[in-house]
Amino acid sequence: MATTATRPPTDAVIDEDLRLLEAAFEALSTTSPLTLLKPEGNAGPPELFGQLLRAQSTVSSHLIKLGFEQLRIALGTDDVVLDKRDRRFADEWYRTNPFFSRLARSHVATERRLQGIIDDLDLDPHTRNRARYLTTLMTSALAPSNHLLGNPSALKRAWSTRGRSLADGMRNLLEDLQDNDGLPSSVDRSAFERGSDLCATPGAVVHRTERFELLQYTPTTTTVRQRPVVVVPPQINKYYVLDLAPGRSLAEHLVANGHQVFMISWRNPGIEDRHWDLDDYIDSTIDAIGASLDISGADDVNLLGVCAGGITAGIAAAYLAATSETVVNSLSLLVTILDWDEPSMLGSLLTPQMIDLLQIRSDLLGTVPGSELTKAFAFLRPNDLVWNYWVNNYLHGEQPAAFDVLAWNADATNLPGGLQRDFLSIISDNALTEPGGLLVKGVPIDLGQVEADNYLIGAVTDHITPWRACHRTTSILGGDSTFVLSSQGHIQAMVNPPGNPKASYQVNLDAPDGVDADTWLAGASTTAGSWWDHWMAWLDERAGDEVDAPTELGGDAHPTRGAAPGTYVLG
Repeated sequence: MATTATRPPTDAVIDEDLRLLEAAFEALSTTSPLTLLKPEGNAGPPELFGQLLRAQSTVSSHLIKLGFEQLRIALGTDDVVLDKRDRRFADEWYRTNPFFSRLARSHVATERRLQGIIDDLDLDPHTRNRARYLTTLMTSALAPSNHLLGNPSALKRAWSTRGRSLADGMRNLLEDLQDNDGLPSSVDRSAFERGSDLCATPGAVVHRTERFELLQYTPTTTTVRQRPVVVVPPQINKYYVLDLAPGRSLAEHLVANGHQVFMISWRNPGIEDRHWDLDDYIDSTIDAIGASLDISGADDVNLLGVCAGGITAGIAAAYLAATSETVVNSLSLLVTILDWDEPSMLGSLLTPQMIDLLQIRSDLLGTVPGSELTKAFAFLRPNDLVWNYWVNNYLHGEQPAAFDVLAWNADATNLPGGLQRDFLSIISDNALTEPGGLLVKGVPIDLGQVEADNYLIGAVTDHITPWRACHRTTSILGGDSTFVLSSQGHIQAMVNPPGNPKASYQVNLDAPDGVDADTWLAGASTTAGSWWDHWMAWLDERAGDEVDAPTELGGDAHPTRGAAPGTYVLG
């Protein structure tokens, strides 16, 4: 019998289908996560849906292959191998029990095939990121390990405890619904006390305004370097990821190496502070630099900015350069993006439609609640930061462990609406890459005017500020750049004390500033250990002469106002 080949749909049919999809999509996208898929400046049908319709042969091929894979899994003749590093399927029954083994392999095969479809579509990088993200959200939620009947370790625990684990899990769920905004708790925060277990480096508050306290740390060496280090932490979360715990504190490490260290501690803004914007935070950063100079007697500072605080520090340095105030001797930026053209998950999700929705919401609330920020960042890595604790807390009925980094991460702060608006504008317009693309206090900002030497840190597995995006800063700043690629991820790069056998970093001192990231990586050498010590050596060359360590903190114009970590960190 003769057969007729299936013809691809005509453009007219595709356009009509897309018009129907667009109408449905527009109805949903203003109130749902589907907004994340909207391409920037989109005036026509969503690109992803268009590609799915136009690439029917590719999609069909993947789905047919998935069907055969599922059949082979059912027959036990498949070649799907579970990744030993995938904690979801760590229980031995996922490898030895015929039912659970097939369940896990079926899910993994589906995940890989769906991502394969996304990889084979002709999408721009930002739309591809959004598509991958939404696919990951859906498949991670549907993993059999997240459900009682699909999780052998939870079933075994329920059997051995005679159901007690399920009762405990239900209690944990109800507590999280009441006290943790519905997100599974990731840490037992009751095990830590700020000022004792966390942010415990000795010092004092030497300056206080409505927006920040300035901490000066007590020297532990008989001499110190004349030029102080001023640290600008992110406005999201508290500052003490940089002073986490004894032995795991960058502030402590700086002090032990003879540096005078001043740390900004931002106040957690309330609704009444909704107007605080970038101009206000630049004013505060410059104020902190001025107080540090008054107290230390130095002429300039070595400035360190971290993540969102790095954006603030970079802009402050550019503002000072534009106003001919030469008070920044060097600029160090840790896991900071200044050029948002490089695809990143966070940048890809912030479409114009999403930015509009976020701004409307913050205008209504005054601030972005810290709990919402915590949830948003957790769902960037749902398996590790959401479903892992879902299983532990609810299916196993256990309490989360006490871990200092997670205690810091759960200590959420609000983001004032004014600052969110300015940050979103910088990201959407990529305003820092163009001289004069941003005005601060009426002054055009040009990062190329920052001629101070700069030290830049990226992290290999960073899911918030991908290292290639961090590397782009070498082509923006005017001074000589030293880029260092730390092992591990976003937070592990910050909390990276010497002695960690898993730590390493890569450097390419021969690469010219502005070379592309892959070329830089090809010529980079790897060194075991922490970048902290490499940075100390770089900083020592720019820290000035050794002088006697101060016997008292603060000064006549800046008397101490209580011991570190101060009061703002408690709010």
